[in-house]
Amino acid sequence: MSDFDAIDSLLASVGPQAELPAAEVRRDLREQARLSKAQVARTLGVSPSTVTGWEDGREPVGEVRTKYAYLLDGLGAKLTTGTGTGAGKVPSAEQPAVPQRTAAADACRPVPEPGQQDGDEVEMLAAPEPCVLCGRPAKQRVAGFAQHLNAADCQPATADETPASTSTAVPGTPTAKSPPRPARSARPVGGGAERSKGPARRAFKEPPSPVDLVHSAVQGALAEHQGDVEAATAALRKRAIGDAMRLLDETRKGARYDVIAHPWIPDILKKQTSRGADQIWEARPKWSRPDLPPGQHEVTALDINGAYLSALKTHLPLGQLEHSTGLPHDRRRAGVHLITPPAWEHEDVLPNPIGQRDEPGPLWVTEPTLRLLLRLSGPKYGLCTPPEIHESYTSGATENLLEKFRIALKDARDTAIAAGDTVTLEYVKAMYSKFVSTMGESNYNRELYRPDWMHIIRSQAFANLWLKAFKAHDEGLAVVRVMGTDELHVIGDWHRVFPEGRGVTEVKVKDVYTATSDTDTDVAVGEEQE
Repeated sequence: MSDFDAIDSLLASVGPQAELPAAEVRRDLREQARLSKAQVARTLGVSPSTVTGWEDGREPVGEVRTKYAYLLDGLGAKLTTGTGTGAGKVPSAEQPAVPQRTAAADACRPVPEPGQQDGDEVEMLAAPEPCVLCGRPAKQRVAGFAQHLNAADCQPATADETPASTSTAVPGTPTAKSPPRPARSARPVGGGAERSKGPARRAFKEPPSPVDLVHSAVQGALAEHQGDVEAATAALRKRAIGDAMRLLDETRKGARYDVIAHPWIPDILKKQTSRGADQIWEARPKWSRPDLPPGQHEVTALDINGAYLSALKTHLPLGQLEHSTGLPHDRRRAGVHLITPPAWEHEDVLPNPIGQRDEPGPLWVTEPTLRLLLRLSGPKYGLCTPPEIHESYTSGATENLLEKFRIALKDARDTAIAAGDTVTLEYVKAMYSKFVSTMGESNYNRELYRPDWMHIIRSQAFANLWLKAFKAHDEGLAVVRVMGTDELHVIGDWHRVFPEGRGVTEVKVKDVYTATSDTDTDVAVGEEQE
C-alpha cells in the first residue's frame, strides 16, 4: 500500500491549485473571526510559524493548500453573511475585509517588529510585568510583550508624563489644534532616565530573547506556586512540550526554510501495531568489552552531558520524504535508508556502529548511522567496507534546522548551572527530551508529526557516543562499556582526553569501580543526568 499512497500523494500535488485570497485578506479573515494563529495551525496540522508565512505572502501547496482555501472560504461566508455583503463570497484582494478597530482599541497596541504579526494569543501572566508602553504593571502578554489590552488602563508611569492632549476628543484621535504626541518607550528596569532615540513607531522594548522566554516561564511558575521549588518544577515539566514548540516557533522566525510539520509518511515509519515499533533501526549501542586487559583495573563510568541536546544539530529532511532506489548517497539530502551493513571486525575493542543486532541482512537505518558507516569506511579510518544502499526515503536537508533552538536551550542550561538554578535546569531538560520523544506518533504533541526526525535525532546521539568511544580508544584508553546515549566506561587517564564539567562539551564522573580480567564488569545502566 505504500506505493499507492505515494502515488495518491503525487497525484494530489498535480493539477489546478485551489485559489487563495491575497495575503493581507487571509490575515484579516482570521482576525475578524477572532481566531489565533495557533488555532488555525492546529486545525490544518501545521505550525503557527507556517501560518505566519502564509499571511506574509508565502503560498501553501498540495493538500494543505486545499484545506486552507476551504477554511478561508468558510470564514468569508460566515463573516460576509454577518455584515450583509453576500453569503458565501470570499473577499477579493481588491476589496479586503479589514477588521474595524477604534482609536481607543489601538492606543495600547505596539507596532509589530518585522516578521511579527498581529492576532497572537493573549497570555495571562502569573505575576504582573511592566507595560511596554506606559511602564505600569500589566497582567497580559501579547506577542511576547507585556501590555494593557484596555487603553484606559494604559496610563503614564510618572506624574511628569502629561497626557498627549487636553482635548475632549476620543483618545488617540488627532485634531488640528492638538496633534497626538509620540508614544514613549518603557523606562529601563532600575530607574534609567534615558529615553529611546528611535522613531515613535518603534518606541517599545525589543522582543524578548529565547532565553528570556525560558526565564519568564520559570519566574511565573515560581510566583504561581509561592516559591515552592518542587511544585514549580512539576508544573514546568507538565507544560514542557507546548513551551518547547513555542520556543521553536520563536527561534524559527525569519528562517530560510519552510518546514512541513505533518507530511505523508511511508509505512516503514509507522508502528506495525498500536504498542509495537516501526521498521527503523536506531543503532543504539549496548556493548561490553568481552575481555579486559590482564590485571586489576580502575574503571571510570563517564556521563555524557546533554546527549539529546547536542544531537539536535544533525541533518534533518525539510519536506516530504521521496522514495528512490539504486542511487548513491547524496549529502544534500537526508532521511532513512535500507542498507546491508558491512562486517565489523573490531568487536573486541569497539562496539559495532549499528549496535547489537542478531538478525543478518538488510535493515532500515537513519541518516546519522549511514553517514557514520560511510565515514568509517573512508580512507581516514578504513575500519570497514562501505554499506550497500538498496533504497531510500529522503528529502532536501540542512544540519542547522534546529540550531537556534538548540543554542537557546544550551544557553539557558549554562546560565542555570552557573546560578545553581535547579528549576530551570530540570525545565530545560524536560523541554528538549520531551520534544524529541513526542514528535513521532504521540498524543502529547499534535503540532509536529515527524517520526523521521525523532529517529534521526536519537541516532545522532548514539553516533556521537560512538565517536567519543572511538576517540577514547584512539587516545590509548581501554573502552570497557558503551551504553545508550550517555554512558562510556573507560580504563586509563581519561582527563587527558575529555574535559570534566557539566557543559554539553564536557563529561562528568558517574561511577568508579574496580574490575579484573575475570570480573563481570556489568553495572547498572544510568539515565542521562544533568
